[in-house]
Amino acid sequence: MLELLGSGLVTLWLQKAGIQINYLDALDALAWQISPSLVLASDPNPSGNTTVQEYLQKLITSKLIAQNLKENQGIWIQSGPMLMANHQGTTPLPAASLTKIATSLVAFKTWGPDHQFETLVSATGPVVNGVLQGDLIITGGGDPMFVWEEAIALGNTLNQMGIKQVKGNLVISGNFAMNFQRYPFLAGQMLKQALNYAKWNRSVIFHYSTMPKGTPKPQVIIAGTVKVDLQSTPQQNLLVRHRSLPLQQLIKEMNVFSNNDMAEMLAESVGGFSVVQSTAANIAGVPQSEIQLINGSGLGPENRISPRAICAMFMALEREAVAHQMNLADLFLTSGLDHRGTIHRRHIPVATVIKTGTLHDVSSLAGVMPTRDRGLVWFAILNRGTNPAGFRSEQDKLLQNLIKQLQLPQVVPSILTPHLAMNSLPQIGVDSRNEILFRN
Repeated sequence: MLELLGSGLVTLWLQKAGIQINYLDALDALAWQISPSLVLASDPNPSGNTTVQEYLQKLITSKLIAQNLKENQGIWIQSGPMLMANHQGTTPLPAASLTKIATSLVAFKTWGPDHQFETLVSATGPVVNGVLQGDLIITGGGDPMFVWEEAIALGNTLNQMGIKQVKGNLVISGNFAMNFQRYPFLAGQMLKQALNYAKWNRSVIFHYSTMPKGTPKPQVIIAGTVKVDLQSTPQQNLLVRHRSLPLQQLIKEMNVFSNNDMAEMLAESVGGFSVVQSTAANIAGVPQSEIQLINGSGLGPENRISPRAICAMFMALEREAVAHQMNLADLFLTSGLDHRGTIHRRHIPVATVIKTGTLHDVSSLAGVMPTRDRGLVWFAILNRGTNPAGFRSEQDKLLQNLIKQLQLPQVVPSILTPHLAMNSLPQIGVDSRNEILFRN
C-alpha cells in the first residue's frame, strides 16, 4: 500500500482529484475515486486478472456456463486509477437489481439524504361530536414506505384530533402506496382496515406488536367505501401532514431488501427510468450507452448496465454521500455488520459494502471491499445463466480468493464504517412525523 502511494501514480491521481494526501489516512485516500473511464494504468500485479480468469474457467468446469457463453459474463475490478481485471467490462449486460444503484444515485443527488415525502390528510366537512361530516382524503406524495405502522400512527393522530368516525368515503388521490401496494384502490382498502383496530387481521396485529409498548389502537370507523380520485377535491380542510422516513433510510431499506416497489417509486419521484438512466450516466461519467434501463428496479433482462458503469455509479454515490458526512455503508448492506436482507447466508469478505441482483437467469454482485495491499477495491460481477444459486457461491469464492492475495486491512477504513445512529431505523410508527394542521 505504501509502495503504491510512493510510486507517484496514486499521488498524481490524488492531485487530479484535488485531494491533499497529508490529511488523509492511506486507505481513506483511496476511497476518493474518479471515474473508471479514467484508468491511468493496469495493476502491475496481475493477480487480480489471473483470479478472474480462474473464476471464469471454474464457471465452465462446474457447468454453470458453456464455453461459448463466457461473453455473457461481465467483470470489472478496480482500485483507484488501477484496473485490476476486466472481462466484458464495458458491455451492457442484464444487471437485475444492480439497477437500484442507479436509482439510489439519482434520488440521492436529486433530493438529498434528509428529504421526506409528504402524505396529506384532508376532510371535506366539519367534525361534529367525533364524526367527520364528509370524506377523508389521502393525497399521496410518493412515500415508498408507508406501511402498517404508519397507518396505525395516523389513526391515533386522527383520534387525538377528536375524529372517531367518517360519515363519507376514504378518497385516495395523488401518488399513494401502502405496504408497497401501488394500486391506489387496494392501498386504500389496507389503510381503511388499519385505521380501525376492530378490523385488524393477523398481519396488522403482528406489526402493531413491534411498535413501542403502550401504543394506542386507533378507531376511525369509515362508513363509506374506498374511492380513487386523481383530481384534487375542492373545499377541503388540510388536517395532517405525514412525513416519510428521511431519504437516506428509505434508500438503505430499499437496498437491504432489494424492494422493487420502493425502487419504482423513487425512480418516479425523479422523473422516471429514462431520467435515472441519463442522469446516472452523467453523474458517473460513463457513456450513455453503458446504462440501458426500462425501469428503476431491475425487473427484466432488458435492464442492461456495463460492469464499469456499475462501479462508476458506486464511486459517484460514495462521493455524494461523503459530501453529506455519510458513506456507502449508510446506504447499502455491509458484510459482517448487517445480518438481514439479501446478504443472508452469503460468504463475502468482512466490511464489504455490497448490492446484489437476481433474476431467474441472472445473478449479479457489486460493491467495494477494503484490502491491505490495494486499498479500496471496487468490483462488479454480472453472470447470466440458469443457476443463480451456483453463481452466488462462485462470486463469494472469487472475492474470498482476491482477499487472500490482497489481505484484509488491520482496521476497516472509516469511509466504509456505517454511522450507527444514522442506520438505526427508528420506530416508524411514532407520531412525531404527523404534523397536525387543523383542529376543529
